[in-house]
Amino acid sequence: MNYSPEAQARLDGWQKRAIACAVLGVVLALVFGWIDANRAGSDGWQHFFQSYIFGYMYWAVFSFGALGFLMLHHLTGGPWGIPVRRLFEAGTRTLPLMAALFLPLLLGVSRLYPWAQPDKVAEDPLLQYKHPYLNPGFFTVRAVIYFAILCGFAFVLNRLSLQQDRTGDASLAHRMSVWSGPGMVIWGFTVSLCVIDWVMTLEPHWFSTMYGFIFLVSSGQAAMCASVIVLRLLGDTEPLRDEIQAKRLNDLGNLMLAMVMLWTYMSFSQFLIIWAGNMKDEIPWYQVRAFGPWASIAAILLVFHFAVPFLFLLQRRVKRGIGSLSRVAALLLVLTVIDIYWLVVPAYEQTGPQFRLLDLFALVGIGGLWVAAFIWQLKKMPLVALHDSRFPAVLEQEHGD
Repeated sequence: MNYSPEAQARLDGWQKRAIACAVLGVVLALVFGWIDANRAGSDGWQHFFQSYIFGYMYWAVFSFGALGFLMLHHLTGGPWGIPVRRLFEAGTRTLPLMAALFLPLLLGVSRLYPWAQPDKVAEDPLLQYKHPYLNPGFFTVRAVIYFAILCGFAFVLNRLSLQQDRTGDASLAHRMSVWSGPGMVIWGFTVSLCVIDWVMTLEPHWFSTMYGFIFLVSSGQAAMCASVIVLRLLGDTEPLRDEIQAKRLNDLGNLMLAMVMLWTYMSFSQFLIIWAGNMKDEIPWYQVRAFGPWASIAAILLVFHFAVPFLFLLQRRVKRGIGSLSRVAALLLVLTVIDIYWLVVPAYEQTGPQFRLLDLFALVGIGGLWVAAFIWQLKKMPLVALHDSRFPAVLEQEHGD
């Protein structure tokens, strides 16, 4: 099951456009960052790093979510994973790129995090109390550990998948399942700690035990939606043409619906617990985001990140058509950008959204790099896994139905 010439040509074209976007975005981000840094009264490269962490976190969730869904597929062995398994595997192989792209954040840690600024730590007893954990050295060590864990699981699962393609060994499917069981638990804790370290500590006086899980759901949703869009773009070419069936699309749509409902449940539960509990240290976080200039963003998320996709994904005909399902997926990807913007940016722009060009350039630059790397990895292996012992039984059952 190799790529058809048409699929190869499409991937090559998209990769070239992604590289062009990466070059353009990175160059413009650096130029605007330099201009902003030299502007009178500007605090160095602070705005550049603030835009960078927003763009970085948006694209990081795709890599995180791909690993989570890949392990879920190996655990369940469901037919929904047949057309998207290789897309998730390619997504996990972008984790080394995200590790490399994390290096600029280490350079800007003192411009992003109050706990990395000695003058603020000296004036704040809480930051002094948290200093043994929240300090630049330990922050870097933890990031290395997080990426080592995530890249390690991605390496093992991809290596076993490649061996399965080459040898057809039926036992490899079981080995991937064995790795994925504890892997999903470790993945959940690791990604949650990543988000707590990199995003929640932008406001070190605020904390929530549900914050990491909200990002876990967002990462799974982003990875699934991106995979549906790739299926839409390549679905009329071999070998995916015969694998994109209404039943499998319906399963993918149900998983998207589950992610929408989980995101809403966790987001509302976090708000309800903090607001109803009248927690004085946590309420200001919502006062900034749910009222005043940021309230319009919250309303957009409520309507278009929950209500609209929820109503669409309840409809069977929407989920069983790749065109309609991909449009819902595209909507959710746009709303994920807004969601992460709403979570990250108010930490340093409490007066309201500023919509700097730097935000756009960072998003496009990092995104171009991620998409180019994803396509590069996607072209390394067949679009449909070979010799998986679970697939013949699934195909036989579906044809029997």
